[in-house]
Amino acid sequence: MGVNLSEEIQLPLASYTDAVDWINSLIPFGIRPGLERIQRMMEHFGNPQRRLKFIHVAGTNGKGSSCAFLSSTLKECGYDVGMFTSPYITKFTNRFQFNGEDIPEETLLSLANRIAPVVKEIAASDLGSPTMFEVSTALAILYFAEVCYPDVVVWETGLGGRMDVTNLVTPIVSLITNVGMDHTDILGDSLEEIAREKAGIIKPGVPVISCASQPSVIAILKETAKAKGATLYLLGEQFHFDGGLSGRTQSIHFKGPFRSMDIELSMLGRHQCTNAAGVMMVLEVLRQYMAFVLEDELLLSGFKNAFWAGRLEQVSDQPRIVLDGAHNPEGAEALARSLPEAFSYRKLNLMMGMLANKHHREYLEHILPIVDTLILTEPDFRKKMDADSLYQLVEQIRKDMAKADLEVIVERDWKRALALLQSRTEREDLGVVTGTLYMISDVRATLLHQTDSEKGW
Repeated sequence: MGVNLSEEIQLPLASYTDAVDWINSLIPFGIRPGLERIQRMMEHFGNPQRRLKFIHVAGTNGKGSSCAFLSSTLKECGYDVGMFTSPYITKFTNRFQFNGEDIPEETLLSLANRIAPVVKEIAASDLGSPTMFEVSTALAILYFAEVCYPDVVVWETGLGGRMDVTNLVTPIVSLITNVGMDHTDILGDSLEEIAREKAGIIKPGVPVISCASQPSVIAILKETAKAKGATLYLLGEQFHFDGGLSGRTQSIHFKGPFRSMDIELSMLGRHQCTNAAGVMMVLEVLRQYMAFVLEDELLLSGFKNAFWAGRLEQVSDQPRIVLDGAHNPEGAEALARSLPEAFSYRKLNLMMGMLANKHHREYLEHILPIVDTLILTEPDFRKKMDADSLYQLVEQIRKDMAKADLEVIVERDWKRALALLQSRTEREDLGVVTGTLYMISDVRATLLHQTDSEKGW
């Protein structure tokens, strides 16, 4: 595994920056599916996760937005809510939130100093060093269980489900938003394999909600839920919704097994209607079976006020620039459908930067038909996709599509690419930045002049 980077850090850590640098120094240990290291860490601290109520959220797309809906509605209804999500858009502390506020820097430093010696000890054992995500997960559990004591924790998986570090917990309810082709290098090459990994968060007797739509995926969710004695609520079977965009907001009519309700949303895109319906079903289970008191007026206010950065987010008026972190085929399909519904424009100028491990062909096949000018760039990240390779792929696809009028520009420096996008987007046009969230994070910080922005997984 090479040099144990955790040993190079002087303990105790002296500052917030030192703590984040130490946690990020574990990134080279990669993503190592398995729960042994996190279990060892939690045993050391007396298994504090057992004192918390979790809502476990998995899925290919829509996890972050669903977490935002859950956190916003529960907080509005008077509950103290913890939320653990990744990656972060602005700052490392974004991952760990209590009632919508980031963990204080001094608290993160204090918890990192408690965890660091344990990490060092495990690194010296046969298990090898805990990863960056394992340490972040341990930090989240300690923060929620021993510092801020939320009534409920909205708990997003990092990758997959079954072998994901977050699967250490037994939740009160689980949500699997959907299943699509992403992270195939780790989760498997077929929808069925990926579905089995996501279904790995289903626990004995714990109700599970899903908005998955493919018959083969639904079959796996039903089979797993039945084997675990878990009640499954499926969109299209146990609950339904209709409605969608009307101007700059959208409203849906939700119909579940217990009641119906009209819900207004500020987050745009038809996919957000689906996410909101899944979350409403989660809340209905909490209300119906777990004595959560959720007043209708407050619940509806929570849905309307929910916000998640970098999801069809307009960050500039002149020129109009929209950010969307669509980075896989399903995300591209949702983006291609949502842009013409949510915005009116003459020309669509789109800037994209990707990581090297994604299904770019299918992504481009969804997005290219609506684009007039395509600016290909590269995120400032170690796993970036080479812009020239992306260009070769675009050229192949545009020939198949007979899309001769598409203008393609390659600008490897994302800052120059952004300047190009801004200069080419006239008053009637729309500029869109999409692709990996690592680039969305940088672009968002630049356009919103956020000087304290950090970036990372």
